[in-house]
Amino acid sequence: MRLTAITAAVTLAAGVACAETVVPDDVTFSEYGEISASLTGTAGDAENGRTIMITKSKGNCISCHAVTALEDAPFHGEVGPSLDGVGEYRSAEELRGIVVNAKKTFEGSVMPAFYKTSGFIRPGAAYTGKAPTEALTPILSAQEIEDVVAYLLTLKDS
Repeated sequence: MRLTAITAAVTLAAGVACAETVVPDDVTFSEYGEISASLTGTAGDAENGRTIMITKSKGNCISCHAVTALEDAPFHGEVGPSLDGVGEYRSAEELRGIVVNAKKTFEGSVMPAFYKTSGFIRPGAAYTGKAPTEALTPILSAQEIEDVVAYLLTLKDS
């Protein structure tokens, strides 16, 4: 009995450790834009999520959203809604969907899709002279999405 319990625990741990990352084109959204499962099977790191939100070369969320908890970071935007208290009225599934591709929840949103690699309308090289020829990569990795979601869940009004 004891050996069976140990074997089950090791098997379960190995399954969690070997969870595969969901690639952008395989993400499944609900009817309202939620993504029910983690993209990585690994819990998000809220501290790294905070860093991503204020880093210009990453999420740079504060360029469009005001966040009181990030007062120490300059240049908060007013394009998107304030994110104060978002962890109280949005679930992890809703937040994950919005960060991955906000247009699945809010059709007319100008928020970029942070985990999308296809379906873009791209002007040809003749138009810009700079159109990339290689496959696009997402703005954020799957784990970075999970990290941002973890941070957003810490934003509570109380």
